[in-house]
Amino acid sequence: MTILNEIETAIPALRRYARALTGDVTRADDLVQDCLERAVRKKHLWKPSGTVRAWLFTILLNLHRDAHRRNRTPLVPLDAGHNDIPAQGNQESRLALNQTVRHMDRLPLEQKQVLLLIALEGFDYAEAAAILSIPKGTLMSRLARARANLRAMRDTPESPGLRSVK
Repeated sequence: MTILNEIETAIPALRRYARALTGDVTRADDLVQDCLERAVRKKHLWKPSGTVRAWLFTILLNLHRDAHRRNRTPLVPLDAGHNDIPAQGNQESRLALNQTVRHMDRLPLEQKQVLLLIALEGFDYAEAAAILSIPKGTLMSRLARARANLRAMRDTPESPGLRSVK
């Protein structure tokens, strides 16, 4: 498989991650387009020591960080404008999923980024650490704190009944 084919295969995952980071479909699509343009323009710089997918996520995350620093715009909630969160099952499980999305939005950005890469995109710890340019131990600590924070939020009185949904 050529590098361009691997880039094309990664587009849906890049869009999903960009939407989770930006909370806005239009901004996410712009971010992915910028990422793809940069990746195609600089494909000669990719080193086969890692996966193309991880390299693309690194580019996307760096572009997002740069834009966030430049604009200093407030982060949009993860579920803003998204009523299309896919969920299997009954209404109770959909409510639980929406509550989880709202809880994830309350996480610090560093914890949210780690959780999305591991839980949503399925990267292993080493790949996610490389994407975020942090040591693997730091990634694992952030992931543990994110999970603990989500559990604590789940167990608060504001979200009754979520403990019974599995």
